[in-house]
Amino acid sequence: MPKDGAKVGTLHLLCGKIAAGKSTLAAELARKPGTVLIAEDEWLSTLFGDQMCSVADYVRLSDKLRSVMGPHVAMVLRAGVSVVLDFPANTVGLRRWMRGIVEDAGADHVLHYLDMDDDVCINRLRVRNRAGSHQFAASDAQFHQINAAFVPPSMEEGFNVVRYETDTL
Repeated sequence: MPKDGAKVGTLHLLCGKIAAGKSTLAAELARKPGTVLIAEDEWLSTLFGDQMCSVADYVRLSDKLRSVMGPHVAMVLRAGVSVVLDFPANTVGLRRWMRGIVEDAGADHVLHYLDMDDDVCINRLRVRNRAGSHQFAASDAQFHQINAAFVPPSMEEGFNVVRYETDTL
C-alpha cells in the first residue's frame, strides 16, 4: 500500500495454453468497475504486427513490450486501478516478471490458471483461426512449439491461484 494510505489495485494474471480461454476470461474480469484490461496481443499486433513472422519474433517483441509495460502497470495499480494483464503467465520467468510488478506496486494479485487439455485448446484454436477472430493465427505446429515451454504454476512461486478446469469459457 502506498505511504499515503491510498488503495492499490489488484493485478489479475492469466496462465494457460494457447486458446485455453485467457482472453475471454480477461475480458470478463475487466468488466468489473475500476478495472482496466491490458492485452499483449492487441499491443503486439498494433505496434509490431508487420514484424511478427515467427515464434522467435514473438519472443523478441514480447520482451520489448514487457520492458515498457511493467513500470506502466505498476503505476496504474498504485493509482488504485485494478489491471487484468492479458499476457501469458506461462513460464516461471514470465511469472517472475509479473511478481516484480506486484512487488513494485505493493498490489494484491490473482493468478487465473486455465488448466485445459491440449485437444480442447487445439480445437478452439482451429475454430478461432477459421473465424479470423484473433489478431494472430497460430498453426498446430506453433501451438506445440510454444506450449513446449509451458510450465504450470507451482505453490513455491507464491501466487494466489484460482484454477479453472472447464472447457466452457
